[in-house]
Amino acid sequence: MVATLLHEIPLQGGDVTDGVVRVGDTVRRPASTSTPAVHALLRHLEAVGFGGAPRVIGMDRLGREILTYVPGTTGLRLDSVTDDALCGLGVLLREYHDATAGFALTPNGWAGGSNDDKAPEVIGHCDLTPENVVFRSPGQPHALIDFDLARPTTRLFDIVTTLRHWAPIADPVDRHPLLRNLDIGARLRLFCDAYGVPPRERRRLLELSRIRFHRSYTAMRTRAAAGGNWAKMWAGGAGERIRRAAAWQDVHEDELHAHLV
Repeated sequence: MVATLLHEIPLQGGDVTDGVVRVGDTVRRPASTSTPAVHALLRHLEAVGFGGAPRVIGMDRLGREILTYVPGTTGLRLDSVTDDALCGLGVLLREYHDATAGFALTPNGWAGGSNDDKAPEVIGHCDLTPENVVFRSPGQPHALIDFDLARPTTRLFDIVTTLRHWAPIADPVDRHPLLRNLDIGARLRLFCDAYGVPPRERRRLLELSRIRFHRSYTAMRTRAAAGGNWAKMWAGGAGERIRRAAAWQDVHEDELHAHLV
């Protein structure tokens, strides 16, 4: 056991889960109440041939889940904020959603969180931040990681959640410098074109984004009250950033909508 621990490399980047480490070609993560549901999903993705997610190996003697390590880079860099990278992410998310077809959309065992009012269509990732998308070659997203917040939802809700980080739908003061001066409306359209979002859903995208801002604010505030990393995120201004993003969208809604329709 000591020899194994000496070879553990902490993996940084996520906001919610502590204690994630790399051991050789595997990743060890603390188990949660949603782990059985996530493992069932990952095994389904493997069975249908979706290559853009880690594989489940099992559990270790410390009760941690063991997943395959997906090599590559994460986070925002010059090559990951290009139009080509955004389109690649749209294609990858569509392939992932399509791969969840046939998987049970029951709510049991999944992480809680904000959601759409429509009936679930897919198992959404629901947390596609730049830290959770792996690039294997410059500008080409290869895989999705960290499915801790995955849950049954609609395609559009997961798209809205993704665009919150990647368009991004955010006040410029809160954007990463590489994303600060981009044409957000044009990027919304590029992503929707790459994914294949139908016209009727594009007309609803900003409405659902507004709903998500309101509900994610409430959900995060509730989780923060329980302490832990959610409390740290809240204390670090997560609620204020959500409010600013919603206000920015309201001001720019007409121009964003024009790009979408």
